Amino acid sequence: MTMTLSITDIPALDDGRLRAELEALLEDAVNSGASVGYHAPLAAHWKRTFWDGVAAQLSGGAHRLLIASGPEGNLLGSVQLALCTKPNGAHRADVQKLLVFTHHRRSGVARRLMEAVEDTARGLGRSLLVLDTLKGDRGEPFYEATGWRRAGLIPRYTVEADGAFHDTVLFYKTL
Repeated sequence: MTMTLSITDIPALDDGRLRAELEALLEDAVNSGASVGYHAPLAAHWKRTFWDGVAAQLSGGAHRLLIASGPEGNLLGSVQLALCTKPNGAHRADVQKLLVFTHHRRSGVARRLMEAVEDTARGLGRSLLVLDTLKGDRGEPFYEATGWRRAGLIPRYTVEADGAFHDTVLFYKTL
């Protein structure tokens, strides 16, 4: 069964209701084990700080935020696209922070967000996308299944909540 959802490109984070939903999304992701730069339990100031940073990047114009909403307008997930602004990188962008609420995972939301972020990148003249994910994370087989190619591994890239160093896997996709 495919869930009915809509994808929206959000130009600014000035809607208080959306901002609260995004903060809850980040908290849900971190507290359910997603490796997105934070450790559980996620403190309230980190949620605000993270989305303040995204808001600043959006206002700078080199960042895109796509959200997936359900039939009643409720937030299901989000993904970000960071556009390279250097002259030699005008063809590429980084896909960042693919987040889906725990209770909506495995329902096609992540796949739809990734299709939308790829379409957005194409529309902006980007032909190469890159992303990274924690080795062994559930994202690793998902990216492979959606046509992303493994570029390599960086050992000891993060320090996770267990205090140990963990590797990250780099992926790319040519559009």
